[in-house]
Amino acid sequence: MRTKVIKVAAVAACGLVLAACGSTKDNASAPAAGGGNPGGKVGATLPLLTSPFWQAYNNYVPKMAKEEGVDVLPTVNADSDPAKLITDIGTFLNQGVKGLVVTPLDSAAIVAGLKQAENKGVPVVAVDVAPESGKVAMVVRADNKAYGTKACDAIGEKVKSGKVVQIMGDLASVNGRDRSEAFRDCMKSKYPGIQVLEIPAEWKADKASSGLDSMLTANPDIKGVYMQAGGVYLAPTEQALKRKNLFFPVGDPKHIVLVSNDGIPQELAAIRNGELDATVSQPADAYAKYGLYWLKKAMAGETFKAGPTDHDSTIVEISPGILEDQLPAPVITKANVDDKALWGNNL
Repeated sequence: MRTKVIKVAAVAACGLVLAACGSTKDNASAPAAGGGNPGGKVGATLPLLTSPFWQAYNNYVPKMAKEEGVDVLPTVNADSDPAKLITDIGTFLNQGVKGLVVTPLDSAAIVAGLKQAENKGVPVVAVDVAPESGKVAMVVRADNKAYGTKACDAIGEKVKSGKVVQIMGDLASVNGRDRSEAFRDCMKSKYPGIQVLEIPAEWKADKASSGLDSMLTANPDIKGVYMQAGGVYLAPTEQALKRKNLFFPVGDPKHIVLVSNDGIPQELAAIRNGELDATVSQPADAYAKYGLYWLKKAMAGETFKAGPTDHDSTIVEISPGILEDQLPAPVITKANVDDKALWGNNL
């Protein structure tokens, strides 16, 4: 598990050389020696396209590339295969790209791809998942431990006691580990009357479906379900509850509290329809925007520091030498589901 070391950059770090601060608040240092025109083609990878979340991100990439003035090649889908992702990175490098935005599937496996890029002097920004090691200019991600904690509170405040399930992501990914650990720890410390049951589903709908079917058969008294990825888990969760005659609307005494992560339009519709209690909005639009934003700067030779940014986030050092721009991820409920600022309301 990672340990966050938050190092807030001092205002004095920029001194009088204001141009060296880029467009962040004291978090970007002066361009490195030899840095120049950030031109050149950029490669962008996708972890999968079976989730509405990643479909949305994929659609945002060319749009945000145009806004940032980045020449991005067509995205490549790793199709949930970490080995294919490494091959895709190698293919982009052989095509002569000058920068890469990668979306790791496996936090350890991606290190081999990062090494290939480092050997060729090509900067890399990792989006959504942080690598365990290796060289990246920036990780663009929301605080995944906060996802688990927010989901814990959304369920715990309604359930109080009894059994709840968390349908986990891939534990080879730091995201799956962070969400699982935070949810588990929050329940233990804040809601000791709740027993947490777990389904390792690897971001796969079929594993979520079969796992929940078995869990409900053995535990028909489950009172809540935390879905770590609404894009792939929401539909199979609802279907499993319906098969067991356990699907009741929010407000019904027999309702099983459902909370997810993603913020896709389908989740917002489910909240409006009284099927889903809450979701934590993972910013697909901001992932695309700031992945390219930081890559463009890195291609120009800039390096970065921990501290606040100019886009309502904070850069933290998550491990030695690896910085992460932690973007906001609000909780969405019936109270704010129609907020026009939510990316899920703007597709």
